[in-house]
Amino acid sequence: MTLDALARSLQAKKSGSTWMARCPAHKDSNPSLSVREVNGKVLVHCHAGCSQEDVIAALKSRGAWKAQPAPQNRVIVAEYNYTDEAGKLLYQVVRYEPKDFRQRRPDGRGGWIWKKGERQVLYRLPEVLEAPIVFVTEGEKDAEALRAHGFVATTNAGGAKAAWLPEFTDTLRGREVILFPDNDKPGWERAGVIARALLHNVARLRVFDLPDGVKDVSDWFAAGHSECELIADLEGVDAV
Repeated sequence: MTLDALARSLQAKKSGSTWMARCPAHKDSNPSLSVREVNGKVLVHCHAGCSQEDVIAALKSRGAWKAQPAPQNRVIVAEYNYTDEAGKLLYQVVRYEPKDFRQRRPDGRGGWIWKKGERQVLYRLPEVLEAPIVFVTEGEKDAEALRAHGFVATTNAGGAKAAWLPEFTDTLRGREVILFPDNDKPGWERAGVIARALLHNVARLRVFDLPDGVKDVSDWFAAGHSECELIADLEGVDAV
């Protein structure tokens, strides 16, 4: 069961990060049931006073509540360092399998604070500041794929839904920037947001259009394409 599926079955309406619906455990003319997701778990709460057990029982009787799968053990498979201009670690993005991401920052005592970095910067910031041409990808894995082929590449933490901050535009100001969006709707929507922010602020702006069936630049390289081919393809991409 997912939050979206439950919200649809209840004909719920979204209010911020929470969905509101009529509670199935009592006669509810004014929606009093909140539904939200916390750490991967769907939670329900009746603000009119019904117990959670009664709400879940009522949802089960309607076939709207299904047992949630047991959480899988997560394993850290990559750690991506975000540093300041001098290379001092500000925070990490930790990648897990099954696929998940979290941010953590040093606590100053050899441990971690599992919260978003207070100052958000572009990935591989010192390299970006030295480069006249910079690729911008949706995630750190794709930035590393480009770096492995000799290019300077960056991204911002948080994936397709993360905000593009004015500070990121300032960092790229005056440079030639090549956007490498993931080949899906969220990827292209993100590319549009970044392109609008960078337009007239960078020396040149281009967007690389991956072929159908290729999700991202990592898959593009994995399919056997080379850095020479990428350069040749870019020469045929019109500037914005």
